Amino acid sequence: MDQGPKCCSTHLIDGDGTFNVAGIDAFMKEVKLSECGLSYAVVSIMGPQSSGKSTLLNHLFGTNFREMDAFKGRSQTTKGIWMAHCAGIEPCTLVMDLEGTDGRERGEDDTAFEKQSALFALAVSDIVLINMWCHDIGREQAANKPLLKTVFQVMMRLFSPRKTTLMFVIRDKTRTPLENLEPVLREDIQKIWDSVPKPKAHKETPLSEFFNVEVVALSSYEEKEEQFKEQVASLRQRFFHSIAPGGLAGDRRGVVPASGFSFSAQQIWKIIKENKDLDLPAHKVMVATVRCEEIANEKLASFVANEEWCELDEAIQTRPVSGFGKKLTSILGTCLSEYDMEATYFDGGVRSAKRKQLEEKLLQLVQPAFHSMLGHIRTGTLDKFKEAFDKALSGGEGFSVAAHNCTESFMSQFDEACSDASIQQAHWDSSKVREKLQRDIDAHVAAVRAAKLSELTTLYEKKLNEALSGPVEALLDGAGDDTWPAIRKLLRRETESAVSGFSAALSSFDMDEQTNGKMIASLEDYARGVVESKAKEEAARVLIRMKDRFATLFSQDSDSMPRVWTGKEDIRAITKMARSASLKLLSVIAAIRLDDGADNIEKTLAVALVDTRSGATTNKSSTSDDPLASSTWEEVSPSKTLITPVQCKSLWRQFKMETEYTVTQAIAAQEASKRNNNWLPPPWAIVALVVLGFNEFMTLLRNPLYLGVIFVAFLLVKALWVQLDISGEFRNGALPGLLALSTKFLPTVMNLLRKLAEEGQKPATTEPLRNHPLAARSFQSGVTNNSGFSSTGSSDVTSSENSSEYSSPLIHEKRK
Repeated sequence: MDQGPKCCSTHLIDGDGTFNVAGIDAFMKEVKLSECGLSYAVVSIMGPQSSGKSTLLNHLFGTNFREMDAFKGRSQTTKGIWMAHCAGIEPCTLVMDLEGTDGRERGEDDTAFEKQSALFALAVSDIVLINMWCHDIGREQAANKPLLKTVFQVMMRLFSPRKTTLMFVIRDKTRTPLENLEPVLREDIQKIWDSVPKPKAHKETPLSEFFNVEVVALSSYEEKEEQFKEQVASLRQRFFHSIAPGGLAGDRRGVVPASGFSFSAQQIWKIIKENKDLDLPAHKVMVATVRCEEIANEKLASFVANEEWCELDEAIQTRPVSGFGKKLTSILGTCLSEYDMEATYFDGGVRSAKRKQLEEKLLQLVQPAFHSMLGHIRTGTLDKFKEAFDKALSGGEGFSVAAHNCTESFMSQFDEACSDASIQQAHWDSSKVREKLQRDIDAHVAAVRAAKLSELTTLYEKKLNEALSGPVEALLDGAGDDTWPAIRKLLRRETESAVSGFSAALSSFDMDEQTNGKMIASLEDYARGVVESKAKEEAARVLIRMKDRFATLFSQDSDSMPRVWTGKEDIRAITKMARSASLKLLSVIAAIRLDDGADNIEKTLAVALVDTRSGATTNKSSTSDDPLASSTWEEVSPSKTLITPVQCKSLWRQFKMETEYTVTQAIAAQEASKRNNNWLPPPWAIVALVVLGFNEFMTLLRNPLYLGVIFVAFLLVKALWVQLDISGEFRNGALPGLLALSTKFLPTVMNLLRKLAEEGQKPATTEPLRNHPLAARSFQSGVTNNSGFSSTGSSDVTSSENSSEYSSPLIHEKRK
């Protein structure tokens, strides 16, 4: 072994087992180990010969252990135990490179030093690296399993166990994921620990109490050198502060101070050398172990390559295989029989143990296929169950009966299929798959039940909604004293009808009484909810309803005929009646009254809003006495309140404001009607006319000719009034009327003169003067043609006839 320039390595124990006391003392002084106290760590490595232990340590810790020259052949490089100081790692870390196990230089029967060195490493090290090839995982010898078993057993008896970290370093990692390799190693170590005889004090002590197991994997140094170096560099980081809490050796116990390390190591090696429990096993056992292992591996490889197994394994990935259990039982039986024939002459104990291991490996290999088969059986059974269950329900069979019958039938089919797929050598339990199938079936039944119940509930809710919404809306629109009693009666009748049908439909689901009662109660609550929801909708538009009711009652009489405001109607009484009806509507919708119970909402509203005497009293009293100055009604819970007293007051104020115009219009129409019907002047005007017009009246009596002139002037003015339609023209306003009359006045006058001229040209007759029908018709026709307006009233016809009668004397007088 080459030493570094500062002599930071030493041959601790030579190949003959001699402890180098002088060398360890010089080494401690060189690295100043005595000054470290408890702040130091010891790392050792063990593994097969020529497995690259020294190479790994040199790359991992910067040591200078001698490495094997591959071009000179594979031979022993490290003899005994070498120790070196790690470069650049804190705290101070010592590394021990152990001689490789299973070396040909020591021979087949001399493995005592291997076990001694391994026990020494476990006794003094905080971290032990176990170097092994990836392809050796699962082998007894290559993975150092027998060696560890013996070392554990002796260590428990010779030394007080300390917390040691076992780090398995898998070399030349293949494509097999580390996640698949690590559980195997951990399981093997646990098995070794469980099989080791322990002192009474540690009978039930778990492995984790004395050992931490870590597993890492490294790529091939020769084939993937760069990747190997990167992985080693990453692993090196884990050894920094390894003794700190959470580090690789953070929970170690019984640490010897650094100054006493040399003496402690000497005593431990002495005890190990003098112990007789590390003798080699018998030669025949070793031969049987190796040979039976080889035979078992051959049979395992033969099974893996078996064409029938390969076809079976490929087919089971996509579909179930008929006769799966029988076929696989036959293949496994053939493989095990061949092993028994070839290993029959070896040691019986070893042979049986290796056969059991082979059987376990074979079963572990075929177990995924078996689980796939069970999965296919479970899936197929579940699909058939769903189809049969749906068919049974569609055929009118009761839900509970269909579910029970189909479940029993298909669970029996699953048990038969599992029995056909069972493997004789395995004795595997399919109860978990069966339980999963049962859960899947129960889940499907529950889902279908939930869907059916949801459909049923929706159906009856829809019926209730149709049966309640329209009638409740109509009853609330009517809003009378019997509104809520009628709604309660309607709700009770429809709810009882729906619950009766709903209960009959639920009986086929075979549910417990509590669930059944909850669903029925939920349906009843839905019915109440429909009524309450409709009441809330009506409450939201109560102002519109109030105005509609007021408009209907105010503008129509008891026979639903439109009112004509002739002046005889009592508008005040009609207004009060219409407002009282609107207030009735407000009081009915103000609260939900689905429970029998009286309230004073209507009385409160009437006193506060309609009663004038109460209003006068209220004005005189303080604001705090206002019965509507509250957010709740007496004897009505807030949850049943739709319109609070304050809101009622606000709504009534807005209602009065918006209906005031209608009342004002009615009053105005009534006064206009009175004015139109009263054509006579007031009495005082008549008296004034008689007194002031007496002289003029006497003048007319003395000179009757004036009376005739006035009468003719009246006829002319009346004719102009009719033909110009003066009242109609001024209907659109004063200015438009004047404009229209200014355009029609002259043509109308000319037309009248023309008519008079035509009458004057007719020959005189000796017949008595009377209204000539043709003249009258001609005069009316002229009026119609010139004015464009045909008078149909009796007064207009009379005026036309009178104008015709009195036009004749004028014409005769002109002719004379």
